[in-house]
Amino acid sequence: MSHRIEQDSMGEVCVPVDALFGAQTQRALDNFGLTDRVLPREFIACLAQLKSAAAQANLDCEVLDDERAAAISDAAREVAAGQHEGQFPLSIFQTGSGTSSNMNMNEVLANIAASALGTGVHPNDHVNCSQSSNDVIPSAIQVTAMTLLVQALLPALNELIATISQRSQALHNTTKTGRTHLMDAMPLTFGQELSAWACQLQECEQRFTQAQERLRKLPMGGSAVGTGVNVPPGFAERLVAHLSSATGLAFEVAPNAFSRMAGQDVALECSACLRALAVVLTKINNDLRWMASGPLAGLAEIELEALQPGSSIMPGKVNPVLPEAVLMAAAEVAGNDASIAMAAQSGNFQLNVMLPLIAEKLCASFSVLTWGCLATAKTVAGFSVNTENIERTLARNPILVTALNSQLGYEAAAAIAKRAYAQKRPILDVAVEETALSREELQRLLDPIELAQGRPGAEH
Repeated sequence: MSHRIEQDSMGEVCVPVDALFGAQTQRALDNFGLTDRVLPREFIACLAQLKSAAAQANLDCEVLDDERAAAISDAAREVAAGQHEGQFPLSIFQTGSGTSSNMNMNEVLANIAASALGTGVHPNDHVNCSQSSNDVIPSAIQVTAMTLLVQALLPALNELIATISQRSQALHNTTKTGRTHLMDAMPLTFGQELSAWACQLQECEQRFTQAQERLRKLPMGGSAVGTGVNVPPGFAERLVAHLSSATGLAFEVAPNAFSRMAGQDVALECSACLRALAVVLTKINNDLRWMASGPLAGLAEIELEALQPGSSIMPGKVNPVLPEAVLMAAAEVAGNDASIAMAAQSGNFQLNVMLPLIAEKLCASFSVLTWGCLATAKTVAGFSVNTENIERTLARNPILVTALNSQLGYEAAAAIAKRAYAQKRPILDVAVEETALSREELQRLLDPIELAQGRPGAEH
């Protein structure tokens, strides 16, 4: 490959002739390996959006001329739209501030803008004007998180909540055996069981809503250490205004840039919310797998949609493939959260130095959970209820005798339960033989739907 000679403050560097990046990007390529692990395209797009807003803010503050500001902003919008993807080849394992990636963006935008103008555009003096990697990269992390949350994850989460709520309502009178410790317990309805899932997910949504209050506050204008050196008055306020207009998201200037640059508490909070959602998805998908287990030797309460053959050797076997895939996605989120927690501890004095790793792990968690919500919604929408098996199992559930405690006492009720279980007979039949109560009275007391509503013995 032919090369050209580029120069930076350290001297000359050979750069591929067709590359839009320059010397500092090439130095990073030469220094760091693992170039198959690049920063996510969503992060690159949001970083470009920041650069576009910065160029417009610099024009407003009269520290950048009209032509260069427009050319830089246009170039940044091209990158944000997905053009020039191959020009961002740097590994996430680079300088911990993300300076290499910031300069990669600065160099690419400078070359695109210079080509459009036919005159020089400097990556530091013009594209990076009024900025530092130390306020840009933390801000880009928060912009990326807000964007992925509002535009991808929350719509998928709301779709899942709506799907579960619809199934819950449709199954509100379908009674089944409840289980605690994986053992038979008092009955409840499918609607009640699914309502717990919906409530858990709604609370996840509330956590994300609360986290947005802090995600939207950016440390732009903090410059190198948070003091705002070389930043003109009003720059940060104008930048967030332009950024909010371009993205449709309401960003603000952080009241204390030092905190957002020295620490990554906001990213950590966001990751904790993602982990909580992953845990809820794990619970839901494990419940689905248990309820579908069998079809003969398991619970067999529901039947999942058959999506593909389940075995390369056992004909006719069908496995819960979507729930299993979501469980793996959730496990990855837990691992990402652990990495982010460790990275967030690496704030020394005025700067955290694991920012690229935080950016990658957050993006990955948003991506897999967005898919995980949609996959879970598909599973919930597609299962059918094995009503006959549920009713048969429920009738033989010895725990139904709990409803007789007030009439017979705990010990007498326990004796009925043990006999019914040992003889594998319905509780009702054994209770008729063991008590002076009529079959009609016992039917009323043991009615599963009434028990599920907390109304044992309710009059019809």
